[in-house]
Amino acid sequence: MYKLTEEGKKYLAEKELPEKQLVKKIQEEPREIQELEKELENFDIAVNWAKKKDLIEIDQGKIKLLKEPSNYPEEEALQQIEQGNEPEPKSIEKLLKRNLIKEIRENVVKKARNQIEGKKEITHLTPELIQTELWEETKFKKYNIKALGKKKHPAKKHILTHYINKIRRIFLDMGFQEKTGSYVESSFWNFDALYTAQDHPVREMQDTFFTKKPEKAELPGQSTVKNVKKMHEEGDEESKGWGYEWSEEEAKKPVLRTHTTSLTIKALKEIEPPAKIFSIGRVFRNETIDYSHIPEFAQVEGIVAAEEMNFKNLLGYLEEFYNKMGFEKVRFRPGYFPYTEMSVEPEVYYEPKDEWLEMGGSGIFRPEVTRPMGIDVPVLAWGLGLERIAMLDPDITDIRDFYCKNDLELLRNKQIKLE
Repeated sequence: MYKLTEEGKKYLAEKELPEKQLVKKIQEEPREIQELEKELENFDIAVNWAKKKDLIEIDQGKIKLLKEPSNYPEEEALQQIEQGNEPEPKSIEKLLKRNLIKEIRENVVKKARNQIEGKKEITHLTPELIQTELWEETKFKKYNIKALGKKKHPAKKHILTHYINKIRRIFLDMGFQEKTGSYVESSFWNFDALYTAQDHPVREMQDTFFTKKPEKAELPGQSTVKNVKKMHEEGDEESKGWGYEWSEEEAKKPVLRTHTTSLTIKALKEIEPPAKIFSIGRVFRNETIDYSHIPEFAQVEGIVAAEEMNFKNLLGYLEEFYNKMGFEKVRFRPGYFPYTEMSVEPEVYYEPKDEWLEMGGSGIFRPEVTRPMGIDVPVLAWGLGLERIAMLDPDITDIRDFYCKNDLELLRNKQIKLE
């Protein structure tokens, strides 16, 4: 099947091919090339085909007519194709060469006809309908431009991932280095190094997940173990210690870490003050599951170890962090934690509920924590709940939405402002 191109349609409508237009211009006498260039739109095409047909000659800047043809077969062939007939092969070959017609494969024509056959209206403009121009013979269904299209759900970051990335960026911008580590930790780093007595209730099964494999965890070098053991049993010149017999076997018991402070306390053995360290990671506690508690959640931890650090510096770091998280009002109230003194709990003002919300714990590490690690400068420390920050979003009322309930509607439709 053959169809006229736009150029072919133009020449058929005018009933004058370019060479025919040129012949008319020089019927009476030869004409200057420069004059004809101005008068003929397709001068070069006209001259080219007129010369091929031996209709003209060019002499001394003028074009002279040699003969005037009685007809132009291409015009007749174009008319035949327009009427749905097929001219002789030689004419088709010439029209294709001149880009006056285009060939459309039979399978394309068949497909296009199948698309409109028996239909009063069609909804899609297809390539086949365009190529065959059958779209001109069909009626299209009107589109409702106000109708909502089918909703798509492309891949997106989880809500908590967004907050993790935002918090990580804040700490990195403040000059901190990130620390990571294993979920399974020794009781030594999870408790003992933090000056938590081995008979403290927090170390019992109702609060902590102990693991069966591995049966025992490795301890650090003997000097560190010795320093921690002595601090628990005897203390030092500034501390009386706990006054009990410290057990190395108890310290080897592996647990799912109950806080990421186990990472930052390890970092104290590796750093050389001044240093700023932060961590973001999963922690595990034997909690009863409800709207605000689950056994697995994420914690944000940070320490600053440097000369002349004090309580005022601690409040400054926390206020700066929460300001960068978007909270304009931050306040602090006294708190108690076994391994920090002074201790404080930061609170932020949550405008949608018109109330102050407690966000975590912080303080200055006690000397009983830092001295066994070989640190003799003040160490600011804090631990903040990631989910607690995320749950300040008014659309999130249940911590289980992040993990247990798999609320796809919430995860898909929740709009997170990109930083």
